[in-house]
Amino acid sequence: MEKTVSKECAELGSHLEIVKDKNVNNRMKYFLGRKFQLKSGSIIFSAVGVFFSGYSHASALEQSGQSILPFLEAGNYAEVSAFAIDPSVSGVIHDRPDLVRPNQSRQTGDIGQDNQFYTAALKLQLTDQFSFGLLYDQPFAAKSAYPVLPNNSYSDDVSGEGTTVNVKSQNLSFILGYSPIKNFQVYGGPVYQTVEGDVSFRGMAYTEAFNGYNAKFKEEGELGWLVGGSYQIPEIALKAAVTYRSKIKYDFQVDENIFGEPLQYTAPAKTRIEAPQSVNIDFQTGIAEKTLAYMNLRWVNWKKFNIRPTQYDALTAIYMDTLTGGAYKQGIDLDSYQKDQYSVTLGLGQQLTDRWSIASDIGWDSGSGHPASTLGPVNGFWAFGLGAQFNPAPNYFIAAGVKYFWLGNTKAEGGGYFLPIEGIKEFSEQAEFKDNRAIVYALKFGYRF
Repeated sequence: MEKTVSKECAELGSHLEIVKDKNVNNRMKYFLGRKFQLKSGSIIFSAVGVFFSGYSHASALEQSGQSILPFLEAGNYAEVSAFAIDPSVSGVIHDRPDLVRPNQSRQTGDIGQDNQFYTAALKLQLTDQFSFGLLYDQPFAAKSAYPVLPNNSYSDDVSGEGTTVNVKSQNLSFILGYSPIKNFQVYGGPVYQTVEGDVSFRGMAYTEAFNGYNAKFKEEGELGWLVGGSYQIPEIALKAAVTYRSKIKYDFQVDENIFGEPLQYTAPAKTRIEAPQSVNIDFQTGIAEKTLAYMNLRWVNWKKFNIRPTQYDALTAIYMDTLTGGAYKQGIDLDSYQKDQYSVTLGLGQQLTDRWSIASDIGWDSGSGHPASTLGPVNGFWAFGLGAQFNPAPNYFIAAGVKYFWLGNTKAEGGGYFLPIEGIKEFSEQAEFKDNRAIVYALKFGYRF
């Protein structure tokens, strides 16, 4: 489960709701947030665009971005989105005999793996004051695989396998909203989330002690919660929302082995992992006729996240004791992050006709620490996205978009880099990853009823 594989995709999505209202003086056109009036003859154009949420190669395990925006749509609303990720991530291994076979290439090969993920939402306006939402997303993910190469750095020619990581998650958010006064809403509810994953270490980079290590995290589901508040001024398409999501604690049963032989260095015990807490801040407003500006800010508390399976902890403790001559006798994390993740998306949406709208945005992600793990050697990104939306009828739309990510350069370390041991940093650094990229494609269908 890894920092790679992930954010990032950030979010290209705008939700521009534009209406021609016959009751407005001087034939002024303004944005409509809540006023969806098919029967009154109003012409609605919703440039909802496409939200690019996480890309699993940007920050930690970030993927979907956990947007709350479908819940803020006017009236009754449903949507479904599909995302396809096409990453290209490769690096150059340090010229050391313990990392690369003699007279072999120091290239890692492309470790990026194509991936897809999906989101869906249902929002019901129960009464003037109460609303209900059901949001589905796949918030965290990781998917990377080192190719089998003659250098044997991150692959093993005996088993014919390379280092891999694969993490999957699913999330259901049940949201109840209450509007005590006009235009203001508070909301919250329980969250059910499942996570599963597996990781395999192969190659000289992991030393003889860990080459062949496999860990399978069996799927577990746990409860969390979210709470937030929003404010809207429909006449100018202004929406502002702040949403907090709690951390979620898991106790995983992890099957650990080396080339199929079960590890038994200590008594079996479950592995505690906490999915991080996060905050999303969303804002949009009309800035000119048929033009909408939007922004998303996101914070994820990855600094407190770590993974240390029971047998891996015991094995690394033995290894570190031997390596340091008894100076350090503790185990090390299979994965962890040194910094929290911060991301920003800024964009503009423009209505072209009664049926067509376009949107564009830029995104930035801080990453979650440098150097990065060999499982996810990326440190944040810059991104640029374009999207378009077509409304065949006033009550439904089709939107599509593409987003390009310039992935942050980083050095990859094999574990233990931040330990208080003399010389450990030079020993842990293994490769340099530069000038990598990812492209994300998105498709969304939305329906109002």
